[in-house]
This record gives sequence, structure tokens and C-alpha cells, in this order.
Amino acid sequence: MTQLNKRPLAVAIMGPTASGKTASALAIAQHVPCEIISVDSALVYQGMDIGTAKPTRAELAAVPHHLIDIIDPLDSYSVAQFRADTLRLVEEISARGKVPLLVGGTMLYYKGLADGLDDLPGADPAVRAQLDEEAARIGWPAMHARLAAIDPETAARLKPNDSQRVQRALEIHALSGRPMSELLAQREKEDLPFELVSYALEPFDRAWLHERIARRFDIMLESGFLDEVKALRARGDLHLGLPSIRCVGYRQAWEYLDGAIDYAAMRETGIIATRQLCKRQLTWLRSMPERIVVDCCAPDAARQLQQLVLAKIAA
Repeated sequence: MTQLNKRPLAVAIMGPTASGKTASALAIAQHVPCEIISVDSALVYQGMDIGTAKPTRAELAAVPHHLIDIIDPLDSYSVAQFRADTLRLVEEISARGKVPLLVGGTMLYYKGLADGLDDLPGADPAVRAQLDEEAARIGWPAMHARLAAIDPETAARLKPNDSQRVQRALEIHALSGRPMSELLAQREKEDLPFELVSYALEPFDRAWLHERIARRFDIMLESGFLDEVKALRARGDLHLGLPSIRCVGYRQAWEYLDGAIDYAAMRETGIIATRQLCKRQLTWLRSMPERIVVDCCAPDAARQLQQLVLAKIAA
């Protein structure tokens, strides 16, 4: 166990979608008192269970979970909120004599926690409305080209159709007069009040994970995913412009129910979007040299990770 004069220990279990993070966390929880803090921007939403691969009722009951089902899909949850909640939860869990396990694949949350928050300007509805109007006229690829002219570093890491992030980068430039990459480079790293040790489940065989993603998407469809999205649509106050409905899978199902694409296209684009998410997550992970990597393709991946984490906790 950690000595009294040392900072509390928190363990991060990162990895792309479908890499087995939940199973690994539950395996660790069988051997050491712990509580799980979800690091997933989709699991925060209530009523979005199947499409987000939310832990089952049995899994939620086996180990205390936090930051799951905490907001309505009409609302938003920021990196700043996540960081504040996590700092509080780590302190509370550690005070209970348990180990906080930070489990999930939203890499922006990890970055915000480990590196601290940037000093970027807040959202401005008027500026966003103007950008949306321009995008409707010329398209998001053209907006991306505009971003490349003023902030090539940020544009290089964004897809031309990544409307949410392209809009944010253009908004920051409009409000501050400076590129987002320049503002981020000036951010000062904040020391955490606890020791954060990061492990990552990553595929040594990308094809294996791609097959697993396709299989999991089909299981979601068989489990009533479309009925879940129909229930969200029936509320009448949700739409494709919301972060919740832009989640991978939900956007494609929404478009299918709108009649914009057929079932086969919905399935195909849903799987492709999930694989693209996986690629982005792996890119983020490669920028974290401090992580300890376990091959998620290995049959005993959960056991390997369990042994590594238990050895660290016992040290």
C-alpha cells in the first residue's frame, strides 16, 4: 500500500473503443477495493445505454461507478466539468481507503485532467450561429480550408467534415484573434494532487479490433439499439446538432430513421465511424509516452493488465 506521506494513487485504464476496458477494470476490482470513474463522454447521458455500450446493471452493481447517467441528452458536459468532478471523486474515493480506477476512451478528458485546462475563450452563440450559417452556404470542407489558412497546425489534426471541432477552432480565432494551437502551446501544466498511473489496452493487430467493432455494432442492433434511438426521437426536443446525438452510432441511426440512408448504409457508416473513432483514440494514446501498453488482442489481456495494476498498488 502507498505510504502516508505519499500522494494517493489513481489508476487510468485507457484504450480505444471495444478494447476490453470495462472487463479489465472489473477483473481488477475483484482483488482490490476500488471504485470506477467513467472517462467517457457518451456514458454521461441518461437513456443512451445500448449505443454507448454502457456497463450492464450487474456490472454497475458489482463495483461503485461514477460519472455515468449524470445528465440529460439535451445538456452538455465539458472537460472542465469532468476535471472538477474527477478531482473531487479521487479525493473522496481515496479517503474511503479505495483505489480510484479511471476507465474510458475519451482522451480529451484524460488530457484535461493530466495537463490542466487551457485558457481558451468560452462559447459564443452569436459567433457559432454565424459560422453555422457560413458552413451551410459553403460546406465544412471549405470552412476547414479557411482554418488551415489561419491555424495550419490545428487544421492538420482535424478532418474536413469534423464540424464540431472545426467550428470551435474558428470560433476561438474569431474571439481571440489568435490560433488555437498557439493558445494551447502556452498552457501551463498543473500538478495533480494524486499520482496517476496510466495503462492502455491497444491492438497490436488492428484488423482484430476492427472485426470486434463490427461484431459489437451488430450485437447493439440485435439488442434494440434502433428502438432506443426511436425513444430519444419521440421526446421531440433532441436533434442532430446536439453533442449527444452526434455520438458515434446515434448520428447514423438518426439519419436512417430520418429516411436519409437505408439500413445497410446505416450499419456500414456506423461501423466505419466507430473505426475512425478508434483511429483517433490511438493517435491520442501515442502522444502519451508515460502510458504502459498491454495488447488488447491477447487472450489474457485482462489478466495481464490486472497483474500490472495489482503489482503497482502493492508496491
